[in-house]
Amino acid sequence: MSASVLVCRWEEAQERAKSIRYSVFVEEQGVPVELEWDDKDATSWHALGFAEDGTPVATGRLLADGHIGRMAVLKPARGTGVGARVLDALMVKAAELGYPRLILNAQTHAAPFYARAGFEPVGEEFVEAGISHIEMRKRLV
Repeated sequence: MSASVLVCRWEEAQERAKSIRYSVFVEEQGVPVELEWDDKDATSWHALGFAEDGTPVATGRLLADGHIGRMAVLKPARGTGVGARVLDALMVKAAELGYPRLILNAQTHAAPFYARAGFEPVGEEFVEAGISHIEMRKRLV
């Protein structure tokens, strides 16, 4: 499956990113909707991953402080590589912006995915929104 990725601001990504995140985090994983939305979306860069037919199937965001978060891939697109392309696009954007490092809070089951992209676990597991996570970091410079 060949997919494209768009990196843009919230104004452009909002409708599609919200739909993907709601499906994955709220409906599938049971994250309370009030925890999913915050004021950081408006100041973040967002990546949207598209299936071959142009359907938005993945998203993630890059905060101004170098955190990557809200990485989500719709079930039918998992395992196709679109999530890795979204992550790669966010890392490229961070490098373009001169960020020295990236930080993310990975759901523990997804830690191997981020490790393949060069992220290393830091500290102990913790629970966020009822889901086990581990902080991971990657140096860019």
